[in-house]
Amino acid sequence: MQYLLLIYHNEKQWAELNEEGKQQVYSGFQALREDLQQKDKFKGGNALQPTSAAVTVRLRSGNRSVTDGPFAETKEQLGGYIMVEADSREEALAVAARIPIAQTGSIEVREVVAN
Repeated sequence: MQYLLLIYHNEKQWAELNEEGKQQVYSGFQALREDLQQKDKFKGGNALQPTSAAVTVRLRSGNRSVTDGPFAETKEQLGGYIMVEADSREEALAVAARIPIAQTGSIEVREVVAN
């Protein structure tokens, strides 16, 4: 089964974090990615540009609307994702707990619907 791990964090806190703190987070991500790749569990993942660079598209009655920014105002913003292969929900949750941002943000775990 594949699981999408959506990584939410506070962009303002991230912007205020010093370079050493950011490097610790990046190192944690790198170690997790390498471990998952060795086990053939890593299926993809990337960081996302900040919400200030996002646009939201809506289609209503055939009319497209494009607005700047995220879909909703929240305390935490979607900052990236990791797609993993896991034998169970518990295994996916264990991987999510290893994501460095879980210490200050949150990780949403969603099973991918198989086609």
